Amino acid sequence: MDFTPTEAQQDLAGLTRGIVSDLVTNDRLRELDAAEDRLDRRLWSALASSDVLSAALPESVGGDGFGVLEQCSILVELGRAVAAVPYLSSIVMAAGALAQYGNEQQRSDWGTPAARGEKILTVALDEELGDNPATPTTRAEPGADGWTLDGTKIVVDAAPSADLFLVPATTPDGVAVFLVRPDDAGVTVTRQQTVDLASVGEVTLRGVSLTGDRILGSVEQGREIVDWIVERGTLGACAYQYGVLDESLKLTAAYARERVQFGRPIGSFQAVAQRLADGYIDVKGVRLTLWQAAWRLSEGLPSEGDVQTANFWASDAGHRVSHTLVHVHGGVGLDEDHPVHRYFLAAKALEFRLGSATQQLRVLGAELATVPA
Repeated sequence: MDFTPTEAQQDLAGLTRGIVSDLVTNDRLRELDAAEDRLDRRLWSALASSDVLSAALPESVGGDGFGVLEQCSILVELGRAVAAVPYLSSIVMAAGALAQYGNEQQRSDWGTPAARGEKILTVALDEELGDNPATPTTRAEPGADGWTLDGTKIVVDAAPSADLFLVPATTPDGVAVFLVRPDDAGVTVTRQQTVDLASVGEVTLRGVSLTGDRILGSVEQGREIVDWIVERGTLGACAYQYGVLDESLKLTAAYARERVQFGRPIGSFQAVAQRLADGYIDVKGVRLTLWQAAWRLSEGLPSEGDVQTANFWASDAGHRVSHTLVHVHGGVGLDEDHPVHRYFLAAKALEFRLGSATQQLRVLGAELATVPA
């Protein structure tokens, strides 16, 4: 593959970088940390007005037709600033799925407003029991007038602010994805607290009645839609993690050059230099596997193994680099007024979201076992 970024990638990355550098300051992040809902609406509006939100969406929802590579470039820059916006869940996963599988009415009602930043969409995948979004415990029973949903989704990104949830649920004929509004009768959204103070919530569904037009695609397409959402969500999380880790390493290297102990910069000590060297290799591994997976996905090539490989590196390197960040900074790394701790928390949260390295290696091993010798 050619690792040279496309012109659109470079332009969108530069535009995003300029916006976040102006709006995402340490003081602003401190304000958001203390806010009831840690969602930066000022930044979200700026990204919408500059067409960053719509640029990498299909034209069917008002986008410019760019794709996975450009979305990942935007997410990398958001990760560098630990920006508190739901670009991944609202734009990449939810609006992207509506553009891919939704009918004209669904795209008009939800996809296009999301691309403009007028509505926030999200996906409700995780549950307390089970780790496969394609086999949810949330149930959808058919009736004369549509469907009735019962179940609970947890750690739903942007749930307190979302205008629409894409909810996978098990039907008698397999999994299907439903469009659920927070004001539908029987829907309860409760804020949850996570390690990185993100805007997430629990979505409880108790006898939620939906008409037949609230299904995304069809029941027969349900598994395909969930896999589509999960694959792009995983890749997008890897891109955001790459931005977090790359910036973490830069902050750590700069501190190691400036911090003097025993009459010399601490970066000149072998133990510190080795930690930084290991971090450099880790970050390069995340970068390589991210863009390999993104390129294959953008070209329509088989990419499941590549996405899982990127997932492994983003999770495993996230653990090591985040701890190097704090260790080298010493007491500064624990100071909540210093920006370093936010990178640590963001990297750890993404590590948990992506799953353990052992889990990813098992998935890769199972896939390799199916390949004929």
